[in-house]
Amino acid sequence: MNTTPSVLAILMHGFEEIEAIAPIDLLRRAGVRVVVASLAHELAVTGRCGVTVLAETTLTEASKHSYDLIFLPGGPGVKHLRADPRIVPLVQAQVAAGRPVAAICAAPTVLLDAGLLAGRRYTAFPGTANELPHLLADQRVVEDGLILTSRGAGTALDLGYALIARLLSPAKAAEIKQSICA
Repeated sequence: MNTTPSVLAILMHGFEEIEAIAPIDLLRRAGVRVVVASLAHELAVTGRCGVTVLAETTLTEASKHSYDLIFLPGGPGVKHLRADPRIVPLVQAQVAAGRPVAAICAAPTVLLDAGLLAGRRYTAFPGTANELPHLLADQRVVEDGLILTSRGAGTALDLGYALIARLLSPAKAAEIKQSICA
């Protein structure tokens, strides 16, 4: 039986590089299996600052499997997540199955679209306050049940540690934090 936790990280054109790469890196350092999937049909996904990342698979292929956690990075490309008809049902099914979803920066707006923020505590990029008026702007990472949210690029490491603590243990998160001299 495989006990290694798995994470589906969905990249879309215009993703915020720090918000995606930092948590993916930390999770992999901790031994978590991270599947990086492209929202588009091509595997090469270009972030907001022009860094192109080669995803391992497409969302179409990746969504045939279940994951212990789904991770949505932010950035201006969140508009592509919000426009894609596969995303809302995907995150709704994840939570309905009792498995967490994490979103950073503007990506919590996807959770809003999915009806997953009602009655929950959450944070997000301050620029989303018009859509997310109850965001906890002073919190770096907020965990409320199966929903984990984070503010933005400057909190990407904090989110990564929170994901490790959730999937493995707080001790493993502390070990990884110490190993990178944080």
